[in-house]
Amino acid sequence: MFILLPPSEGKTAPRRGKPLDLASLTLPALAPARQRVLDSLVALCSSKDDTAARTALGLSAGQADEVKRNTGLHTAPTATAAQIYTGVLYEALDLATLSPAARKLMRRSLLVFSGLWGVVGIDDRIPAYRCAAGVSLPGVGGVGTFWRKALPAALAGLTGKRLVIDLRSGPYAAMWQPAGPHAAIRVLHERVVGGAVTRTVVSHFNKATKGRLVRDLATSGIVPRNLDELMGALRELKYTAQRDGNRVDIVVSEL
Repeated sequence: MFILLPPSEGKTAPRRGKPLDLASLTLPALAPARQRVLDSLVALCSSKDDTAARTALGLSAGQADEVKRNTGLHTAPTATAAQIYTGVLYEALDLATLSPAARKLMRRSLLVFSGLWGVVGIDDRIPAYRCAAGVSLPGVGGVGTFWRKALPAALAGLTGKRLVIDLRSGPYAAMWQPAGPHAAIRVLHERVVGGAVTRTVVSHFNKATKGRLVRDLATSGIVPRNLDELMGALRELKYTAQRDGNRVDIVVSEL
């Protein structure tokens, strides 16, 4: 199986570590595309007036340090993606505390989609950065659209006929859609409002539940090969799940 994750907006910047080596990242054939996006981002953020960069990145004046950090990405210290990405989903997943066997399974299975790198594995060494999938860069255009053109050839050979479990948010899901067996996971919060049962998507529930789901798959050692086996695994792991085609809804009533 492959499990597709979004990046986190929050990232932990390493204090030390060797600089970025694009050729060492998962799917090295993407190195030229990554270089193009990286160079454009660094150039945009290196202007003396950071107004254009902050606007493009959706940052406030109080987030000027994020722009400054982007200027040094070519030589900044790196750490594994598992260490760089933080936030609700990654806190719930808590990769650092997995057993060696569970972590080995995740190394083989997890792919993190990124506006800057396209796709990285959790052991890929990257610097902390700011570049979401909705950003538009000079000479590149919208990075989501850029990766939508660059990723299919690289990912088709990687995923093959293995089941793809897609936990990405909208902008990152739009970067690539698997052609083989796949399940798009949605988390719905069920509650009673005015006497009626309602189900809504709530960001915190969504991210935390997805993180716990990945952790449960890792610790159980379950590797579903198709959608039927995935639904069986979810039932075994005590999740309330409903399937509609390739979409699987996980229903939660509390965090």
